[in-house]
Amino acid sequence: MFAVVETGGKQYKVKEQDVIKVELLKAGIGEKVLLKSLATFNNDGSGSFSAGSGSVSAEVMAHCRSDKIIVFKKRRRKNYRRKNGHRQNMTVLRVVEVR
Repeated sequence: MFAVVETGGKQYKVKEQDVIKVELLKAGIGEKVLLKSLATFNNDGSGSFSAGSGSVSAEVMAHCRSDKIIVFKKRRRKNYRRKNGHRQNMTVLRVVEVR
């Protein structure tokens, strides 16, 4: 059985024991979080698409940062160059149960 969950404005297809990286959640390491399920499916492909029908329980494993993204802006012939880096704070979750 797998589900499609939404957190941080993004959707993830998960099943039990999956490990996913999502945007930072305000939960401590070892805490359980409950994610709302947009759709749940059985192994044969049948499922339900109602937003409030199911939920996914996950455990916070760690907090980390994503890989650095380099943003470089340039305007030719104007001596304008800007280089910025960005690293997003992430939370690592392990899916415990799909309901």
